[in-house]
Amino acid sequence: MEDLIFRHMQTVRELTLKCLDDTPEEITGIVPAGYRNNIHWNFGHILFIQERLALEVAGEEMELPEKYRSYFSAGTKPSDWAGAPPTLVEIREALDTQTDRLQKLRAGRLDEPLPEPFTNRMGLTFRMAGETLLFSFYHEALHLETIRQMRKRIRADE
Repeated sequence: MEDLIFRHMQTVRELTLKCLDDTPEEITGIVPAGYRNNIHWNFGHILFIQERLALEVAGEEMELPEKYRSYFSAGTKPSDWAGAPPTLVEIREALDTQTDRLQKLRAGRLDEPLPEPFTNRMGLTFRMAGETLLFSFYHEALHLETIRQMRKRIRADE
């Protein structure tokens, strides 16, 4: 079952990378009407949240630089950014390598209990490391769809 979970993680990430590669960089900084974030933020948020759910919530240190938290954690938005965020090239590289890295770090450990139950912003409580990793796939897909909707909105507004 673990192999299936990690294959699914890779499939979801391949879809995200394809979307990033298919998105013109010149539109990634636009915050469309009705949204509080831009496409750039969404890609960085996908990266940061999967790292957080796979490692930090399980009591382990994240390997992303700390600056990712200030730019891409839940509740942040580009209008509050101080300084330049990680570039899309940096984010893409990190997204591309994250799945293999997390698979190596979490292999054989998905059934470990979390140091303490984790309740996310949606009110869902997780108790096992594998639960938070599985939820990160759903989270990534939600933001991937948001990015697709933002691209449509930006094209319609042009």
